[in-house]
Amino acid sequence: MTTNECLTVDGNNHGEASVETSIGRVRHLSMMLSMETSFPSSIHRAKGLRSLLIGNSGYRWDGAALPDVMKQLTCIRSLNLSGSSIKEIPKEVGKMIHLRHLNLEGCAQLVSLPETICDLCNLQSLDVNQCSSLNELPRVIVKLIKLWHLCIHRSGVAFMPKGIERLTCLRTLDCFIMCGGGGENESKAANLRELKNLDHIGGSLVIENLRGGIEDAAEAQLKNKKRLLCLELNFSVNHEDDILIEVLQPPSNLERLSIWGYGGIVLPNWMMALTRLLELKLIAGGNVEVLPPLGRLPNLEILRLEGVGVRSLDAGFLGIEVENANINEGEIARVTAFPKLKTLVIENLAKVEEWDGIERRVGEEDANTTSIFIMPQLQQLRIYYCPLLRALPDYVLTAPLQALAVTACPNLRKRYKKWVGEDWEKISHIRDLYI
Repeated sequence: MTTNECLTVDGNNHGEASVETSIGRVRHLSMMLSMETSFPSSIHRAKGLRSLLIGNSGYRWDGAALPDVMKQLTCIRSLNLSGSSIKEIPKEVGKMIHLRHLNLEGCAQLVSLPETICDLCNLQSLDVNQCSSLNELPRVIVKLIKLWHLCIHRSGVAFMPKGIERLTCLRTLDCFIMCGGGGENESKAANLRELKNLDHIGGSLVIENLRGGIEDAAEAQLKNKKRLLCLELNFSVNHEDDILIEVLQPPSNLERLSIWGYGGIVLPNWMMALTRLLELKLIAGGNVEVLPPLGRLPNLEILRLEGVGVRSLDAGFLGIEVENANINEGEIARVTAFPKLKTLVIENLAKVEEWDGIERRVGEEDANTTSIFIMPQLQQLRIYYCPLLRALPDYVLTAPLQALAVTACPNLRKRYKKWVGEDWEKISHIRDLYI
C-alpha cells in the first residue's frame, strides 16, 4: 500500500481486523457511518491522515465522535462533514492547525461555529452553503487571513461580520449579506464598503438585502472585480434604488446578471455596456416601465423577464431604429436584434398588452436596402401569466423554435387555440408546443 493510499470504511460493516492491518499508512479516508457514536479504535492510529470524508449511509450522522477525532487526527488537511446532522463544531477543531479545507455544506442543523476556528491559521476554504440553522459567522473569522474561498450562500447567516475586508486573499465570496433593519446586529455587521479591497474575488457573487448606503455601495468598486463573472443583486424595499443600482456597476466582462426586487423606475445605464453578457434575469421589478434596448446585447443567450412593470414589448426593447440608419446608395444594411438569444422566458407581465413587430419605416424607393433579423437563433419561448397579451409577433413565430409554451394567457390561448392556414405554416416546425 502506497503512502497515498485511499480507504473506504462502511460503518455498518467495517470490521476491526480489516482496518487494522493498513490504517497506519492511509492518507485519504472515506467513512460511511450511520448513527455511530464512536469510530473504530484503529482509526485513531491514522496519524498521517490528510483527508477525511465522513458520510452517511441512510442515516444522518450526529457527530458525537468529533471531539475525539479532532484531538487525535491533527495532521488532517481536508475535513468533509457535508450532509451530516451535527448541531455544532466542537472547540477541539482548533487543534487541527494544518486544516486547509472544511466542508460543512448541507449541515442543516448546524447552529454555530466555535471561536477556536480562528486557530486554523492555514485554512483556505470554508463551506457552509445550505447550513440553514447557522445564523451568524463568528467575528474571529476575519482573522483567517489565508482564506481563499468562503461559501455561505443559502445559509441562515443574517449579515457579514465587520472586518471582512481583512480577508484580501479571498478568491471566492459567493454571497454578501447586508444587515437589515438595524437591531443588535447593526454594530457587528459589515457594509458594502468592505468589498473595496477584495478585488481578487471571482466567479459568482450574490448581494442580499440591498438598501440605502449609496456612498458605501459606491466604495465597493464592483467594476474593479475583473474575475467576477456572475452577479445577483437582491434588493430590499428602498426608494433610492435608481441611484443605488447605478453605483453598483459590475465589470464589463460580466457573463450573468440577475436583478431581483428592484424598486426603481429605470434600469441602470451600465447594463448596455455588458457586451459579454450571456444571461440576464430581471425579476420582481414592478416599477420598471421601460426596458433598455436589450436587443443590442451581442452575446445574450438567455433572457428572463418576470414581474416587470412594462406595458409593451416594442422596437425600443429590440433596439432597432431603422429610420435612423445611414445607408449608402447600392448598399444593404443588416440589422439584427438579439443575435444570439436562444431562450426567452416571459412571466407575470401583468400590464403587457402588445408585443409589437417591426414595420419598415423607409421609403419605397429604398425599401430593399435594409435586412432586419430578430431573434434568429431563438429555440425556446415560454410565456406564463400574461393575461392581457393579445398576440405574438411574426418574428417570434418564424424563429427556429423547438419549444413554445404558453400558460395562463387567456387572450393568447383564444387566438391560437386552433392553428389553421398560414398560422399553422408559421409554427409547424415547433416540436414541443403547448398552448
